[in-house]
Amino acid sequence: MIRNKTIVIILLMICYSSVKPDSILIPMDLEQNNHLKAYGAAYWTLEQGMDVRWLLNYRGGSFLIESVETVKRRCSILGVSFEIISGSAVTSILHTIENNNMEVILLEKAPSIAVYVPPNHVPWDDAVTLSLTYAEIPYDKVWDQEILEGKLSQYDWLHLHHEDFTGQYGKFYGSYRNAPWYIQQQQLYEKEAKRLGFSKVSKLKLSVALNIKEYIRKGGFLFAMCSATDSYDIALAAQNTDVCDVVFDRDPLDPHYKDKLDFSQCLAFENFELITQPTIYEYSNIDTTPLDQNAVQTGKDDYFTLFEFSAKYDPVPTMLTQDHVSVIHNFMGQTTAYNKNVIKKDVVIMAEKKGANEVKYIHGNYEKGTFTFLGGHDPEDYRHFVGDPPTDLNLHKNSPGYRLILNNILFPAAKKKKLKT
Repeated sequence: MIRNKTIVIILLMICYSSVKPDSILIPMDLEQNNHLKAYGAAYWTLEQGMDVRWLLNYRGGSFLIESVETVKRRCSILGVSFEIISGSAVTSILHTIENNNMEVILLEKAPSIAVYVPPNHVPWDDAVTLSLTYAEIPYDKVWDQEILEGKLSQYDWLHLHHEDFTGQYGKFYGSYRNAPWYIQQQQLYEKEAKRLGFSKVSKLKLSVALNIKEYIRKGGFLFAMCSATDSYDIALAAQNTDVCDVVFDRDPLDPHYKDKLDFSQCLAFENFELITQPTIYEYSNIDTTPLDQNAVQTGKDDYFTLFEFSAKYDPVPTMLTQDHVSVIHNFMGQTTAYNKNVIKKDVVIMAEKKGANEVKYIHGNYEKGTFTFLGGHDPEDYRHFVGDPPTDLNLHKNSPGYRLILNNILFPAAKKKKLKT
């Protein structure tokens, strides 16, 4: 719906009527010293009961906050660049926003955050927990029992990372089936499934996936990366069949599974083909891997591009793509990117690799909630391997890839309606 410009100006004036003559501007362009901790400063401000105004497409998605000594002190502690600007400067910024592809989004409440991780999880093996810890944004850990008990209703935002919802233990069988960590993981998951009353791991993970889907339906925000994205939809599609081979669950897969896949149950993907061979480190043709092997080995010339959206008419994808650059160095994972041919038509594509059929970043709605999928494992570790050392975000405090993750953290704060439970 096209909005009358006069009405927009009046609404902006009302929105800013409570802002004191001096305000704090946290720039998010190249002038920012620490982009990642700037999100932490914005989150902390919301925790204190103060509003934050997110200036979409203005200087990389800057934040505008009422000038308070505690906020200035917090920014200084975090090493976040900020500017003290006058009331007239605020008016000038509003004028610039009104006359360009920009928008003001009011953030009102610090979202409650849950991260789905098993007990043997290490923090540096998940880019989201890594970024949350670095930005000093609090979160809770949940796993299967908490989800089955309905505890997701306590949270506004849920993250899934390098997880396998199909019951195939990450498809690591081919390379790591004799490794102690793989054997221990299988034993842990089988023990947990039995303890919670399930005959095998795939049935437990399906129940968890369905509970997460119900959480989204009621208004939850799901953000997922790496293999948690495609394995989640595969589990939903395969809920009426068995796609696990005997090495995973001690019984053969259903020979007629192809006819029993129900793509209508999926959030983001459809008409995909599964790869069920245990020794192949891949779930399906949803995932794409760079074809240039030289690029795969070195990461050279491997980039993806963010789409530009209308801030005034498409504020949600605009929020999720705020960054100080539009072209970002790619990063691989078990699921690196998505085959454009199997993405549902109503899903919003937010980033892709130009000249290829690879989509990196997508967003969609399901009933009252939303889901956002980002391919790849760690934005600053091009080829992440099992046992690799943790990424030191002090060396990547201005990472454009990690900014995409943290955009998702603040996104629920822009929703004025309380989470329906």
